[in-house]
Amino acid sequence: MEASTATTTTTSARAQPFGQTEINWDKLDKTKFYVVGAGIFTGVTVALYPMSVIKTRLQVATKDTVEKNAFSVIRGLLKSDGIPGLYRGFGTVITGAIPARIIFLTALETTKVAAFKMIEPLNLSEAPQAAVANGIAGMTSSLFSQSVFVPIDVVSQKLMVQGYSGHERYKGGIDVVRKIVRSDGIRGLYRGFGLSVMTYSPSSAVWWASYGSSQRIIWRFLGYGTDAEPAAPSDSKIVAVQASGGIIAGATASCITTPLDTIKTRLQVMGHERKSTARQVVKTLVKDDGWTGLYKGLGPRFVSMSAWGTSMILAYEYLSMYSCSYSISRVLM
Repeated sequence: MEASTATTTTTSARAQPFGQTEINWDKLDKTKFYVVGAGIFTGVTVALYPMSVIKTRLQVATKDTVEKNAFSVIRGLLKSDGIPGLYRGFGTVITGAIPARIIFLTALETTKVAAFKMIEPLNLSEAPQAAVANGIAGMTSSLFSQSVFVPIDVVSQKLMVQGYSGHERYKGGIDVVRKIVRSDGIRGLYRGFGLSVMTYSPSSAVWWASYGSSQRIIWRFLGYGTDAEPAAPSDSKIVAVQASGGIIAGATASCITTPLDTIKTRLQVMGHERKSTARQVVKTLVKDDGWTGLYKGLGPRFVSMSAWGTSMILAYEYLSMYSCSYSISRVLM
């Protein structure tokens, strides 16, 4: 009986492309999910980290800075530090990334299941239902993970911009932490926490909402979820749809939340002798560069969010299905 049920579940998920992204948290093998996930997400971080360095440098650049675009930033880093220059602050990020991702993914999966159940009585059509449920899950999981992400952000960003546009130099992550705590106490590590929540929570909500709804729209465009549904999609088609959804989600989220991200980054990298408020940061940006100053680093951030999001979602979907299938295979045994 158990084997029959498990087989039916697998076949049903294969026949319904929407089922590829809505994995039941209870069916996941948690050990596989976290252990394999740590390796996958570390690899993705290594590949895409340079984009974060470039984006951060562009966002803190003043009007007198020579490096005005992403290419000039790359040239400057390679000239002064070589390839390691593109990985400034990487050690700090990778140390905190694993616990932060565990918190994020746990909250995401558990909240998504609860959100779908919560909005079920509203009888929404498939795309809006996915947008709302995924949006709630993305925002909630981001709120939980910010307790780890913000200190990592503060330290890594100071390392990314050290010696650039007048910013202080450090001997490493520990030196950054020591100087921040000495001048501002522990709360200095959470500088810009409010803006981080205001940036990452909406960004995460927009990303996951866009991803969930765009994927369903693409599947319907391809003829799935209709009365005349074609044969089960191939693995390559599933990957292509998921990647397309990731790119659309990255574009949407980056365009909406880049101004907040620029303000947050500037606040977090300022030295204790140059403390400013969010309002003062906005005034300076608008005075120096006009309103377009709020979109500094939009290009690298769009590329980063799209590439990062697509890579992460493909890894995430593979991980979810891998963990889920592993659990099912154990039932069959």
